[in-house]
Parts: sequence; C-alpha cells; structure tokens
Amino acid sequence: MRAMPRSTWTPCEGAIHLAPSLLAADFAHLADAVKSLEGSGTERLHVDVMDGVFVPNYTFGTDTVRALRRVTDLPLELHLMIVEPERHFETFAAAGADAITIHYEVSPHLHRSLARIRELDCRSGAAINPSTPASCLDDVLEMCDLALVMTINPGFGGQKLIPRTLSKVAHVRAEVERQGLTVDIEVDGGVDASNARACVEAGANVLVAGTAVFGHADGPAAGGRAVLAAAGQMPS
Repeated sequence: MRAMPRSTWTPCEGAIHLAPSLLAADFAHLADAVKSLEGSGTERLHVDVMDGVFVPNYTFGTDTVRALRRVTDLPLELHLMIVEPERHFETFAAAGADAITIHYEVSPHLHRSLARIRELDCRSGAAINPSTPASCLDDVLEMCDLALVMTINPGFGGQKLIPRTLSKVAHVRAEVERQGLTVDIEVDGGVDASNARACVEAGANVLVAGTAVFGHADGPAAGGRAVLAAAGQMPS
C-alpha cells in the first residue's frame, strides 16, 4: 500500500515543504537515515532514479523503492532522471511511489505521460534542467501537481546552486498564478541554509536538500530543521 496516493495527498497552500534527497544519505544505512527524518518537519522523501544515460550516474531502482516503502509512511517522491520514463510508470507505482516526476528533455509526449501518472493515482511532476527555458512547462502546468526546476546540472549531489536558475523559478510561479493553478514549485540542487530563503522568495514552496540535510554535523533531522528555519518555515 502506498502511504499517500494523489487522491489523499492534498496540497497545503502557504507552507514550505522539505524533501530530503536520499542521494546524499549513507546507502549502507538508508533505513536508519529515513527513520531519523520522521517527525523532523520532513514532508516527503525525494528519491532520485538515474540510469547512467540521461545523467552520468546510476542510483536507486524499483527494489530500493519497495524497501523504502516497507520502512516509512512518508510519501515517496520519485525523480526519474532516465530516458523513456513512460516505460516504467506502472512498475514504480506498484513499488510504492506516491509521486513521479519526469523530465521535459526526454519526454516528447509530456502531456500524455503526466496524465498517465495521475491515472496511477500518483502525483505528477515535470522537471527542467538549467539549460531548458522555463516557458517549456507553460503548456503542461495544468497536468502537473509539481513543477521542478533543477538548480544544478543533474547527475551528482554536492554541487553549488546556480543563481541564474532562480529566475526560472519566478517564471514558473508567475505562470502558475496566471493560470490559476495549484502546483507545487520545487527546487533541486545545492539548496542549503544559505540560499533557502532566496529559493522561497523566487517562488519555490518545496525544497529538495541533500548534503545540507544528511551532511549536517548534528544529524539529518537537525539538518532538515536548519534548512526549514532558514527558509522561514518553523518545523512542526
């Protein structure tokens, strides 16, 4: 059973959400890392799926998603950085995904793919890389529960946020409001306590943070709280 399917995972307007990226966690103690985040203000887990083709790295697959689903009730937000993502929607949904985000750059039929994700009762997300114009999402926002702006070049953790990408966040936020939609706007890459507020001011309401959370000296829970506090959201 999925913990939070789309039909029951309703947006909380006005709040800032933290989505720790498990890419930065200790893979040998992944379950412990996840457990340490429960009750810390973390609202969802960001699970990067990489194929070594679309991005130059390999990471989690369906077996990892199944294992995570067994150890946590936190929603699992999958970020598919893979070619032909539409071939795997059903498999990931069955494994326990609550949300599936795919990239504009590898999805020639993006509108259709987002509709299919919703049919599987998963939240649908569309992502763009730093070199992709933000306007590429304008015509599919109505099919999105989440719009993801990559603030680094995808493929590796630990990179620095590219400041120019925040103008794209602002574009997406303005377009969401112009169309009268309710869409989470997420930033992913190099997010930490030093720039979390700038991300929010640009229009983001979901912050993906990896190294800032799992590399914190006092542990992941403290790292997550530090990012939320810097963004202006006090963890509950």
